[in-house]
Amino acid sequence: MILKTFKTAADFLRESRSALEANEAANNLIFGLALRLERYPEQFKSPAYFAVMRYKSELQAAVLMTPPHNGVVMSTNPDYSAEAFDLVTRNLRNENWPVPGVLGPNEAALSFAMVWSSLTGKTYTLNMHERVYELRKMLPPPQPSGRMRLATNADLALVARWVLEFGAEALPQEISTAEDALELAKTRLDNHDFYLWEDEQPVALAGRTRPTPNGYCIGPVYTPPAFRRKGYATALTAALSQVLLDSGKKFTALFTNLSNPTANNIYQKIGYRPVCDFDLYTFG
Repeated sequence: MILKTFKTAADFLRESRSALEANEAANNLIFGLALRLERYPEQFKSPAYFAVMRYKSELQAAVLMTPPHNGVVMSTNPDYSAEAFDLVTRNLRNENWPVPGVLGPNEAALSFAMVWSSLTGKTYTLNMHERVYELRKMLPPPQPSGRMRLATNADLALVARWVLEFGAEALPQEISTAEDALELAKTRLDNHDFYLWEDEQPVALAGRTRPTPNGYCIGPVYTPPAFRRKGYATALTAALSQVLLDSGKKFTALFTNLSNPTANNIYQKIGYRPVCDFDLYTFG
């Protein structure tokens, strides 16, 4: 097994692109992040960590981390993941990279967490259990009143507030302060990534994120409590999914928390199909 680390996203992608493209929806997170780092390195405050592990010239696993966030992992062969992650965890320790946790397809994430715990003596805790879905043909849902529109900079305060509220519900480790939410909202509004469902007033938010060669991920999707159970988020997700498919993408993907059965049910009704499960482990 050979470990290779890289200073740039471009070098990492040269080594990993073919493996990432082989299962593009499941690898959307690590692939999309690498592509964003390649195109917009100025959007990241700290240098990123990139690594691949190969055995007999075949890529067995890859790791990408953008401190202070969790490491993101993928593995192509469970039989070699423990050996691969042993190499990378030792490298991370030797170079003093802080690793708060790991996120990835469930087998790969657990393998990394077990190896990290064995090497460091730290505990690992399952913090979130998610499912990745893929849509290739949208099934139109019942239409509530209102319509989708692109969010603009005039919506900044509203979008930032809803991003913060979404973070408090779904991603407290990633979006924890008003400043984080405002910065994210500004960046993504400038990229024309956010859409609103408007029914006399904005009632739901959805975003597009992490474009890959054939797909786009949708997220976040958020409806304030006062506007829930009216079909707004479902209609908005469906409309945005169709816009992205019409733009030439072959699929859209999204992540759901498996503790939320409502979300998992409504997305399947509009054509989303399970791809794999993702787990987040945090280290103590």
